[in-house]
Amino acid sequence: MDKAEVEAYNEKYAESGDEKYAENVDELAAAKIEEEDNSPIEEVRVTVSNKDDPSMPCNTFRMWSLGLLFTAAVSFVNQFFYLRQTQISIGYSVIALISLPIGHFMAKVLPTGDFNVFGFTFSLNPGPFSLKEHILIGTMVACNTSTAYAVDIVILQNVFYGDKQPFIAGLLLVWTTQITGFALAGAIRRFLVSPAHMVWPSTLVTASLFRSLHASSQTEDDNGRMSRMNYFMIVSLGSFIYYWFPGFIFPTIGMISWICWINPDNIVLSQLTGSNGLGIGTIALDWSAASYYVQPLVTPWFAQVNILIGFIMVAYIMVPWAYYSNLWNSKNYPILSAGLFREDGTPYNKSQILTNNVLDEEKYLAYGPVRMDSFFALTYGIGFAGLMATVVHVVLYHGKEIVARWKSARSENDDIHSRLMRVYPEVPDWWYLSLFVVTLALSMVTCVVWDFMPWWAVILALAIAIFFVLPVGIVQAVTNQQPGLNIVTEYVIGYMLPGHAIANVTFKTYGYIVNVQALTFASDLKLGHYMKIPPRVMFMAQLVSTIISGLINLATALWLVNSRPHICTHEGYPFTCRNTNTFYSASIIWGAIGPARVFGSKDGALYAPVQWGFLVGAVLPIPFWYAAKKFPNITWLKYVHWPVLLAATSNMPPALPYFYANGLFLGFIFAFLLRRYRYDWWARYNYLTSAALDTGVAVCGLIIFFAIQSWEGEMPYWWGNPEDGNFDHCPLGGANFYGQ
Repeated sequence: MDKAEVEAYNEKYAESGDEKYAENVDELAAAKIEEEDNSPIEEVRVTVSNKDDPSMPCNTFRMWSLGLLFTAAVSFVNQFFYLRQTQISIGYSVIALISLPIGHFMAKVLPTGDFNVFGFTFSLNPGPFSLKEHILIGTMVACNTSTAYAVDIVILQNVFYGDKQPFIAGLLLVWTTQITGFALAGAIRRFLVSPAHMVWPSTLVTASLFRSLHASSQTEDDNGRMSRMNYFMIVSLGSFIYYWFPGFIFPTIGMISWICWINPDNIVLSQLTGSNGLGIGTIALDWSAASYYVQPLVTPWFAQVNILIGFIMVAYIMVPWAYYSNLWNSKNYPILSAGLFREDGTPYNKSQILTNNVLDEEKYLAYGPVRMDSFFALTYGIGFAGLMATVVHVVLYHGKEIVARWKSARSENDDIHSRLMRVYPEVPDWWYLSLFVVTLALSMVTCVVWDFMPWWAVILALAIAIFFVLPVGIVQAVTNQQPGLNIVTEYVIGYMLPGHAIANVTFKTYGYIVNVQALTFASDLKLGHYMKIPPRVMFMAQLVSTIISGLINLATALWLVNSRPHICTHEGYPFTCRNTNTFYSASIIWGAIGPARVFGSKDGALYAPVQWGFLVGAVLPIPFWYAAKKFPNITWLKYVHWPVLLAATSNMPPALPYFYANGLFLGFIFAFLLRRYRYDWWARYNYLTSAALDTGVAVCGLIIFFAIQSWEGEMPYWWGNPEDGNFDHCPLGGANFYGQ
């Protein structure tokens, strides 16, 4: 083993954020021996067991009954609250807590004898409720915690465009957009699931949660430390109790804009420091805000540094420069807003430019072009750059590996978890291929028969999803950040089919959500890989739960649309459909009006320069990749990750800058300081802390809503809960430069 082999080993794991480097040949040999018995990735070693019990039951009556029950319940509840002004989402951790005692109860009361049905012998109670059963129940729910994206298209047609379609049309649209992504996940699993350095950091939180729930809560380890179960319960309880303050009693502590309080009537100070502005100095003593995007305890520190640099460049340098230099007449609009405006800063009335829900060019020219704030416009340009940087980065940094794995796709992987998974039969490729062929055929039939969009648009949308799934997947698997395709899909079809709003959002759904679904399923497959779930059982659990949840999502939405008067309007409170209204606005910008009139040169468009983002994003990774090769001793060059850096502000708006600042501060404490100086604590409790904080907030949020707010209960107004809703006491933070 020579120096070149040492360097090759180091380079293989550098981008994963693992700091385990072989300094010499002896350390490399020791590292290889360690890898044979455990994962080469440090975060995985401290979180995931390197042992398995193939006899542990998982494909059981308990798993299917509880999994289907919770899938149905969560699909209904999350879709119901999705349309409300105050949204509540039941996630992984809540179901993990609820299903555990029920599973143990079923193990005690169900009969243990065997049953024979049509020659198939099974037992209702094969023994104690197992970890693998529990994970499969959670996975069935996790596949569908986000409501089906295509449901918004059906709501748009029913509520905004007056174009009602048969129930079967909406159902096929939902099923095909959800399940096609599942089929695509099967094609990429050898590239994104099997390799050890495709970590998928968020799955480590889930793995830590389930392992802790099934560990003994009464014992301590050999060093006398608190058991993981006890720690999880204590932190969850503390999070639950504390969240009553920012979530109900004292909302102001979730957005302490203390600098703005010096002079809240100063418009510039308010815009720069208010929570509805750039939020400089705003402190969020609220885990739900600080963890909104960054996920500070989960995301690797090198990725958080890239996010920090990108965030500062955009939010604290580019945006103030653009706004206060009055670029694109920015001062007429708020410094940060997702709203659409006229030239004079008044809200843009979309109904003034449409005739029968189609753009009327004469009305558009008479009413005037659409305008947006500079932050919103720059975000689009940076989104273009981030997408191109993702492709170039993956080609440069992972191209050889992708080609090698493609050539030897059926070769075995040396990682301990891959070796343990050899015990279980793999899902045949023809299962995924057959599923893809069926969903492709149904997609084309659905879109053509019910006039969603032309058949060729289906093929083009899926081609975009397929082209980007591997680059975006590699970025997400390594950094826990996912560059989105929503902008580029809207952009492409907006030029090809201008004036067709429904075709635009349908194309976006097939191009964007198929990609997202593929990566969601790949992430769940990685969790199954870590926890040694038989792949064929995982396949069936994911597929069945997706079919059921799509049906319930659509039925719930249509029930509300047909039963709630004035739904998706202010008069229909609390069913104001905030996300659906944003979806509708996007259909107007990209579909009815079209990108040529917004980002092109037609009819007074101002924002054409942001299209240079495509070229900038394609060029930026190249010099840093070359420099990292040329100067291998400069280690920080290996950690420059332009896709993450450029995607840092992709969620703003609707996300707010102070979310990022507070999340990154926590990341510095946990992902850097504690990992470096309190490694033993970090290795044992870090991911568990994230899961416990999430659980406490989720349970408290549900109780606040169901026990108080759903009964129209309110916290008495006081300084920490002001009646006017300006919780940060900085009312001009969301105003334009002229205080309007």
